[in-house]
Amino acid sequence: MKKLYVLLLIVLAVTGCFKPIIYLQNKPNYPVDVFYDNQRPDRPFATLQDLEVKGELPLNERQSGNKRMLSRGNDMQQKELLLARLTLQAKRMGADALVFVRYTYYTSTTDNGYVMKGVAVKYSREEETTVESTDQH
Repeated sequence: MKKLYVLLLIVLAVTGCFKPIIYLQNKPNYPVDVFYDNQRPDRPFATLQDLEVKGELPLNERQSGNKRMLSRGNDMQQKELLLARLTLQAKRMGADALVFVRYTYYTSTTDNGYVMKGVAVKYSREEETTVESTDQH
């Protein structure tokens, strides 16, 4: 019984000390605000332009070697790089945010494809003026 108790303590000690990798602890910092398809900014905005990043990459050996559709797609870091490219496009045109951001992935027997879309927007300045004028009263 003591051995079981000691083993249980060791398991709890090891799993209790588990920390997610640093990658999960840090939220990426993009040059504009990012709102996915189901999110909205809490302030009014004007649409500037639809943006899109897309491409196709040949399957690597790990993705095609077993003739099964395992290990397909982009990992989280690759998706963040795509989003970074999209946010840089938005920033260059003077946008404050990207809204309606969507990521789509597709695969064939030879390629991986992806499309990341978003709408570049500029926050309306009227609300800031209204907030400032109400603060003065």
